[in-house]
Amino acid sequence: MGKKLKLAIWKFTSCDGCQLSLLDCEDELLTLGDHIDICKFLEATKTERNGPYDLSIIEGSITTKKEAEHVQKIREKSKYVLVIGACAISGGIQALKNFKDHKEFIRCVYASPQYISTLETSSAISEHIKVDFELRGCPINKYQLLEIIKAFLQKRKANIPTYSVCVDCKLKGNICIMVASGTPCLGPITQSGCDAICPSYKRGCYACYGPKENINAPELVKQLYKLGLTDIAIEQLFATYHCADIEFASIHKQKKMVKKGTTNCKTKKVKVKLKVKPKQKP
Repeated sequence: MGKKLKLAIWKFTSCDGCQLSLLDCEDELLTLGDHIDICKFLEATKTERNGPYDLSIIEGSITTKKEAEHVQKIREKSKYVLVIGACAISGGIQALKNFKDHKEFIRCVYASPQYISTLETSSAISEHIKVDFELRGCPINKYQLLEIIKAFLQKRKANIPTYSVCVDCKLKGNICIMVASGTPCLGPITQSGCDAICPSYKRGCYACYGPKENINAPELVKQLYKLGLTDIAIEQLFATYHCADIEFASIHKQKKMVKKGTTNCKTKKVKVKLKVKPKQKP
């Protein structure tokens, strides 16, 4: 038996759902046990072994100064870093605070706001450190996570699809709910990973897996207008799990930061071009 992979799993601001997806692997983890040494995973065990680590898996966004400092230390002692889930990749649903006055939220929610210490934004891990791979989802697909771990062990490229949810619907034989019944759906611009679970039950896709590569969101917005959605309804549709993603933030408008021309990512510029509602044909 060769040297085992030293693996560490870390949590920042999140609901723990992606870590639970890893625990849900159960039998698969037992199979990988001969190849992986889990050095840190507080969701599963109190046992901790110091780094350096071959691979660190990070869940959650950065919302405090302490977290921002901690993630730097993780990067220093990790050969590779994999981030998992919407929170770690784009800031998560908690990034809605990026577009409002976070102090007002704190005042309304907490009886003693003076004890709350938080940053103004919820930001992606990649805004703080170098990330080697991102696995999308809210929560992630456990089989995709296993595929990445196996690929890492075998020193090959992971086979993770980057096409849209629409392709999944075609493969399953689903009738397009947006065409057939006029149901608003973000499937055309959302990355595959959920096996089109919502459209399969006649519900529109909510973009849990975030935008796929090279999306054309403005064209989808035109179609949503044709279905009768209002400006507010469209903005709310995009302001969910990946609300701070550069592709989605340029569409929804409750935007403290988008008005400045940027998302919470300091290195990327956003061109805000919300399409005007098309004129009705006479």
